[in-house]
Amino acid sequence: MTRLTSILLFWVVFVGLLVLDQSRFDKPRPEPPAVLMGSGIAASGGHCSGR
Repeated sequence: MTRLTSILLFWVVFVGLLVLDQSRFDKPRPEPPAVLMGSGIAASGGHCSGR
């Protein structure tokens, strides 16, 4: 398997998993953003805080 084939296979699988994840849920999960970048919204806990 060449390097280019490996890279393309990785991205196809990665995008496929993202599409599968989005299709399994009606709406995005209520997790706070990983990086706020000065948005003014303070996270009230980790990803399992229910916010």
